[in-house]
Amino acid sequence: QVQLVESGGGLVQAGGSHNLSCVASGRTFGSYIMAWFRRAPGKDIEFVAAVTSSGSTHLPESVKGRFAISRDKNTLWMQMHSLKAEDTANYYCAASYGTIIYVARERYRYWGQGTQVTVSS
Repeated sequence: QVQLVESGGGLVQAGGSHNLSCVASGRTFGSYIMAWFRRAPGKDIEFVAAVTSSGSTHLPESVKGRFAISRDKNTLWMQMHSLKAEDTANYYCAASYGTIIYVARERYRYWGQGTQVTVSS
């Protein structure tokens, strides 16, 4: 059974830093793109970052320069810096088979339950 389990959510002050992690189990994820998405209150789910098995990354302009994504085997991390109130969201770990990074959530087959990050201003 495939499981993605996020951890690290919490309350952070604006301007601060915070780290998230996700442990994947149930299969070998070496052939999977690993990604972070988020859903802010009242908004659609949003692509945040993704990393290939070879370490190539893609982040949208909204978080580029502030967030970083990395992985090691079946563990995924995200380092978040200069956090803003608009970064408040439930953050999800996701996995998509293949080597091409997609930003559409429909491309990701496996999802975690999410971890809440709240940035106080």
